[in-house]
Amino acid sequence: MKWLSKSYVGAVLAFLYAPILVLIVFSFNQSKSRGAWTGFTFGWYQKLFTNQLIISALINTLIIAVVSSIVATILGTMAAIGISNMKRWMRGVVMNITYMPVINPEIVTGVSLMLLFVFIKNFGMKFDFGFLTLILAHITFNVPYVILNVLPKLRQMDSSLYEAAQDLGCSPLQAFLKVVIPEIMPGIVSGFLMAFTYSLDDFIISYFVSGATSQTLPIVIFSMTRRKVSPEINALSAIIFLVVLTVLLIVNLNDARMERENQAKVRARV
Repeated sequence: MKWLSKSYVGAVLAFLYAPILVLIVFSFNQSKSRGAWTGFTFGWYQKLFTNQLIISALINTLIIAVVSSIVATILGTMAAIGISNMKRWMRGVVMNITYMPVINPEIVTGVSLMLLFVFIKNFGMKFDFGFLTLILAHITFNVPYVILNVLPKLRQMDSSLYEAAQDLGCSPLQAFLKVVIPEIMPGIVSGFLMAFTYSLDDFIISYFVSGATSQTLPIVIFSMTRRKVSPEINALSAIIFLVVLTVLLIVNLNDARMERENQAKVRARV
């Protein structure tokens, strides 16, 4: 039965990654055709870095993703700490509210945020749809994911560690920074990476709250598909995939190294 399970896993992985492999291969194709291979070239990568529309959208996307992810991580971590200290019934109510943006259809969230910004604008606040509305919208849908990543780490942490640190002379702030934060850091990092990924990938919500001068990469790609997708998009997608894959490998290797070090410390103590 082992060969059957391995074959099943292999088939699933092939189904998931074969389209990405085809995309990467055809990013080096001389022809614009996606059905015929005419020769190897780096020309589409060269054209990609001279396409101001795509580069501008990529820079906008990265700035929005970084800023919104950092703010959402800070807010989500603070919220998770507050939720963990609530009474059981109140925690249940707040968690149900937290789950709502996660299970809510993105189109509903996008339209709701657009109407909210229009409502605020009509009350005299002078701002245009663009960077500000995009960042606020991305923070809004990223915070719940950070909360859901940090809360399990808070539940796993021994609450007496914080009290012990204070008994040993730490102030509440020092105990929080030196004891609580290191204990929940894996959850914080996971929440940040998830928020960054969702922000980088989001199209539906961004479509409703973006302006004419500030568009993210998914919106620009969508507008290009109305005509014909350029192989430059294949090149850009290949670069993004390789960057994300590299980051994931680094994070996983670092986690594995830290786990080996912790196991070695435990064996040394024994």
